Amino acid sequence: MSSKFFFIFVIILLPLFFISCTSTEKNDESNQNNSEEFSLIEPDVFEDDKGNKLQPVVCSEVWAYLVDGKEHFLDPKMPITDIGYFAAEINTYGELVGVPKVSKLKDFSGRVHLVAVCNSTALTHFSLDPKGNIRNQIIDSLVKASEGYDGLQLDFEYVPKRDAEAFLSFIKELRQRLPDKMFTVALPARNKQIENDVYDYKNIAPYVDRIFVMAYDEHWSTSKPGPVASLDWCDSIATYGMETVGKEKIVMGLPFYGRTWGSESFNIAYYFSSMQKVLRENKVNNLTRKNGIPTFSYQAEVTVTGFYDDVHSLLIRINRYLANDVSAIGFWCLGQEDPRVWEYISIQ
Repeated sequence: MSSKFFFIFVIILLPLFFISCTSTEKNDESNQNNSEEFSLIEPDVFEDDKGNKLQPVVCSEVWAYLVDGKEHFLDPKMPITDIGYFAAEINTYGELVGVPKVSKLKDFSGRVHLVAVCNSTALTHFSLDPKGNIRNQIIDSLVKASEGYDGLQLDFEYVPKRDAEAFLSFIKELRQRLPDKMFTVALPARNKQIENDVYDYKNIAPYVDRIFVMAYDEHWSTSKPGPVASLDWCDSIATYGMETVGKEKIVMGLPFYGRTWGSESFNIAYYFSSMQKVLRENKVNNLTRKNGIPTFSYQAEVTVTGFYDDVHSLLIRINRYLANDVSAIGFWCLGQEDPRVWEYISIQ
């Protein structure tokens, strides 16, 4: 190579070399920063709120819900004893539809429970009504659909307040029709006795094999921001559940999901006068018309607050349940979790 060409080669490639080095340094710095930020919320050693090192947990039963169509989230090696297969649903016509095929979980060695839901207050009322013409049809359908399953679980979250007796008699009748099946119910969280409670733990417990306590949604989409299930709240629920249901029948549910809240919501309907106030306060000066209809846009700052559970917080909650002599836990739902949680759970 002549000296002339060598000189040109150096002039062209040397700047590129420095650019590449600088870019690599920036990427390394960025990765280092991300690692430092990550380490702030992901400690090497998990500790509880009192500074004690958290140990792997041992439970007698570990339940987990699995949504039909999401079977790929279930690894047969997971430490799970019971799957709540979600879900068969009562439709507008009082028919049981969407029953998952239990054969899709043939590689799972634990128990599989068909979960049945009814997602309407009015429909739930008519489904439970002893004088109605669809109650017997629904019971027959539930019994038939549970064939091939190890158990049946009712997850009726919209029972009207005046239907407590109808709900209890519905449970009693299913218990009689399913003598050889594990029969369970999922009930909302309670930490005290509520007068005329549709989901009275004491009344329901004698007729079921397990009560799955949905100890989550302490804070929800329309509430003020807060944990889906705070630790003290969960403690009070576990204490009440142990007193009213007992160790042999209670399963304490934990959330795998989180929630976010914005400091302001903009999906609102306005009176004309209120809309004019919005325009004035936000100094909107880009009002236009689309096919004669006024329209505008403006930028706004929103503060988002989020709460969620990871392996650390889940371990803290599980340990507190175990300290309360709870031995069975469950999760909503597979596919939403911090996958590391399975490394810390084993079955007795």
